[in-house]
Amino acid sequence: MWIDKLIGDLGDKKSYLEYKARVKRLPAGYREAAKALERYLMYMGPSDDGKALIAMLDDLAELFEQAVADGTPIRTLVGDDPAEFAETFLENYAGGSWIRKERARLAESINSAVAEKAS
Repeated sequence: MWIDKLIGDLGDKKSYLEYKARVKRLPAGYREAAKALERYLMYMGPSDDGKALIAMLDDLAELFEQAVADGTPIRTLVGDDPAEFAETFLENYAGGSWIRKERARLAESINSAVAEKAS
């Protein structure tokens, strides 16, 4: 639809607002941890696929809600290396960030350089 092209998918916007409300209801420590992960995931995650991004955020909220319900400490949830946790979490979602694209481009360039040297 032309309206989606002009202002974006309204369903995605509604889902994003619902996600934000869910995170806001988390206890303070969990809320801050979820927001920190969100920042990282938004930067590193599927920036070219709105559906994957919304699914990822929905899963993040569900993960934190379940941790609160189960009494799982934040450190137990994310481990000693939050970046490693986030990277593992990201592997479940399609779409690419500019960083993923640049990593692929770098690997392709090096492979090309190696092949060129071999010939």
